[in-house]
Amino acid sequence: MLTVWAILIDGLIYASWLFLVAAGLTVIYGVMRILNMAHGSLYALGAYAAASAIGWYYNGGGDQLWIALAMIAACAIAIGALAGLIMERGVLRLMYGRDEVLMVIVTFAMLLILEDVMKIIWGTTPYFAYQPYAAMGRFNIGVLTVSGYQLMVVGISIAVGLALWFWLERTKIGKILRSIIHDREVSEAMGVNVKRMFTITFMIGAVLGAIAGGVTAPIISVVPGVGVEVIVVAFAVVVTGGLGSITGAAVGALIVGLARAVSIHTMPELELFIVYAVMAAVLIFRPHGLFGQAVARKI
Repeated sequence: MLTVWAILIDGLIYASWLFLVAAGLTVIYGVMRILNMAHGSLYALGAYAAASAIGWYYNGGGDQLWIALAMIAACAIAIGALAGLIMERGVLRLMYGRDEVLMVIVTFAMLLILEDVMKIIWGTTPYFAYQPYAAMGRFNIGVLTVSGYQLMVVGISIAVGLALWFWLERTKIGKILRSIIHDREVSEAMGVNVKRMFTITFMIGAVLGAIAGGVTAPIISVVPGVGVEVIVVAFAVVVTGGLGSITGAAVGALIVGLARAVSIHTMPELELFIVYAVMAAVLIFRPHGLFGQAVARKI
């Protein structure tokens, strides 16, 4: 029974982190039909910005946890919005209407460029921002001990999911975006400024990616290449749930998180394999993912 509880708690925590990482990727693809390979770099930018801010604050004598958490959020939002605006206005806007495969190549090129930019700015030395993680302590859940910071990540993931649902289902901009998803040409004919909606969507997706990196920074050592490692797992989650579906991203993250937890506690040698095994098993029966919809191609 202890192992079962450990699997459930570890799986939920990892699934929450996976959803945070995959949410921005799903939003961008759902509206713009761009499989953004550079999403991992946006995650890394958020992690580096948060780690730098936390290091500056604590090294300067700061000791207030809420200020450190506010700095993580502010830095992640600022750098995500700025990077998203530059990427969309400077590169992607010139590529709209092109083949989806070409867009993958373009975003992969941006990933490589951003990886080198981050090395120029932050160097290759690891950054550690452990202070907020340590300050939040640990809590007992039965006989298990869980980090307070990781419980906060679960709460942030739930809040982000609810906010995205409310934005897409209950706001005017969300309804406009859903009309663009269903038929871009008709939306333009009805007077919708599709390019402006694309800019807003990409910036929101970029901010979500940077927030995921900022939240993760106190848990890991921030090093070059951290974004490349993340993007592979994020793709596995969104493909499992269905490209472009927020609900699919949440369910896919939960399935992958629990499967990984089962593997770690029972067959640790299969940890790296189990994520892709789950994805393959789902795609055999649901080629478009659990919540993905087949789309008719215009000829």
